[in-house]
Amino acid sequence: MSGVVVDTSVWIDYFAGQEIPPLDHALKQGTVKLPPIVVAELVSGAHRPRERAALIGFLEELPLCEDARDHWIRVGELRRQCREKGLSISTPDAHVAQCALDADALLFSRDSIFQDVARHTTLRLAL
Repeated sequence: MSGVVVDTSVWIDYFAGQEIPPLDHALKQGTVKLPPIVVAELVSGAHRPRERAALIGFLEELPLCEDARDHWIRVGELRRQCREKGLSISTPDAHVAQCALDADALLFSRDSIFQDVARHTTLRLAL
């Protein structure tokens, strides 16, 4: 295993003050990887300038997942494979899942779509 990818659903709870010990541990170990789409989702939800600046400062310290053309081809392939299994997954969710798959990382998420994806792929979930 090579790190942890954290979905927006977990970050929202974390920034709202919920204790998430596995995330704290991963942050202390420096093993958190951030999907670029999660950055956009989090920043778009930060309404106050001071809150947004603090959030951006925090996010800038985390390494991003690979976001090259090959990654996006794999995102499209993942969506196609899921659709063939009767599962509809959005491009942002497929991107997050593919980030975890590419990094051979655990995915921290509270979104049930990833449980469905894990049943059809090698995606590994925690939380």
